[in-house]
Amino acid sequence: MKMLVLLGSPRKNGNSETIAKTVASVFEENGGSVEYVRLNDLSLRPCQGCGGCDKSGMCVVKDDMIGLYELVDVADSILLVSPVYFYGLSAQCKIFGDRMQARWARKYLLKERCREDEMRKGYLLSTAATRGAKIFDCSVLTSRYIFDAMDVEYGGDLLIKGVDKRKAVLDHPEEIKKAADFGREIVSAIRDGR
Repeated sequence: MKMLVLLGSPRKNGNSETIAKTVASVFEENGGSVEYVRLNDLSLRPCQGCGGCDKSGMCVVKDDMIGLYELVDVADSILLVSPVYFYGLSAQCKIFGDRMQARWARKYLLKERCREDEMRKGYLLSTAATRGAKIFDCSVLTSRYIFDAMDVEYGGDLLIKGVDKRKAVLDHPEEIKKAADFGREIVSAIRDGR
């Protein structure tokens, strides 16, 4: 069991990363391996909309995204981690997602599936400072499309409101418990093949 954790916050050890580590630790305790990628530390250019990937399924922009495509392809589960910025994913997550256009081309234009015999799932973990009723709507919808482009089924999400200051989530033990439970749900889904 391999989990790829894509940390989309520019703030190290913030709320979303703290919760992600809780989810990942449960995954590891159950025999899985976890690889963390801090998107903010990479050199990622935005999608150029050039259509260069249409015939090959490979992006023509040569930057750190090249290695990320490989990590996505070998992961059994993917955890996309992002704070909410202006009712959406962080810019780091959005650039990563937009660059999945190459995987969309591979899947939909070239009709090539990645590990089609295996059920892989992607999950969203998102935190927000405020408590708006629709605060996560854009992030969830965008994540669903990013995972679809990756040829990964959307497995669900863990969404936490009302945490702003660094590690404020630690003052909410019920959220830490939800994170551990979420990790167990991911493990169960993999083991049960659902």
